[in-house]
Amino acid sequence: MTWRATVLTLYPEMFPGPLGVSLAGRALREERWRCHAVQIRDFATDRHRSVDDTPAGGGAGMVLRPDVLAAALDSVADARPVLAMTPRGRPLSQARVRDLAHGTGVTVLCGRFEGFDERVLEARAVEQVSIGDYVLSGGEIGALVLLDACVRLLPGVMGTASSGEDESFETGLLEYPHYTRPVEWEGRTIPEVLRSGDHARIAAWRHARSVEDTRLRRPDLWERHGGDPGRSPSGARRQED
Repeated sequence: MTWRATVLTLYPEMFPGPLGVSLAGRALREERWRCHAVQIRDFATDRHRSVDDTPAGGGAGMVLRPDVLAAALDSVADARPVLAMTPRGRPLSQARVRDLAHGTGVTVLCGRFEGFDERVLEARAVEQVSIGDYVLSGGEIGALVLLDACVRLLPGVMGTASSGEDESFETGLLEYPHYTRPVEWEGRTIPEVLRSGDHARIAAWRHARSVEDTRLRRPDLWERHGGDPGRSPSGARRQED
């Protein structure tokens, strides 16, 4: 069954956009997935095709109307999960991406202005998703990120089935660093262990680097992985600055 993505947006011309090239684009041409963009404004009912109104209680900006959004959502409703891209959502994780990629597809709702009327999210059981602690002009960029993360995990999209297994976040850790030829570049040399041919040593080195880099760069991930942010992998307490 082909994995299907339906995107509800005020800017359908943004899709597939960058997803039409590279791995995702090739998979699109091979019909491993499909992308359909729906213009939210088509579901407006007044002669001005209005999709937003002023915030209840006052304040700056405009809010997307629940009746227009509900009509757009209902026009594509099926068993696929519906996700709304919003900084108020739960952070997108690799585990959630993998779950979505294993399904039949997604419907993605892209916000603009001040966001969505909360009632439509509640009434249509919409999952709110964030791609980071920052604000974009709209949900379209976030939707592209979400779709790219899912599509690359679809069967046959990556050249090697195991390509995604050692990547960052798959095991709860950041991925280890990579090197390639030339062996020496600007006085910097590929670590000897990676040139040793000893696969057990290489695996141990890669794991140790994943652990150490996660502890230093992402203490939040390290703590969730079961480590103490203040303790090195060897067990010694880290010296505080």
